[in-house]
Amino acid sequence: MKTVQISLNSIDKVKSFVNDISKFSNDFDLVSGRYVIDAKSIMGIFSLDLSKPIDLSIHAGDDIDQILEVLKPYII
Repeated sequence: MKTVQISLNSIDKVKSFVNDISKFSNDFDLVSGRYVIDAKSIMGIFSLDLSKPIDLSIHAGDDIDQILEVLKPYII
């Protein structure tokens, strides 16, 4: 598992983020304070405070480099 900080500060960014990670079969969790939600859930993401950076936990093995490459626009 790897954790990175991401920023999803616009509606368009949230939509493209969910589209990008939905291409992978891995599990992704967004952690904000004491809340943990499925990162593939648009409704779940909008329940978070998007004005602050969010921790993204990536549950992946060998394809972690490929996933990080796709997530570059969101990582801070």
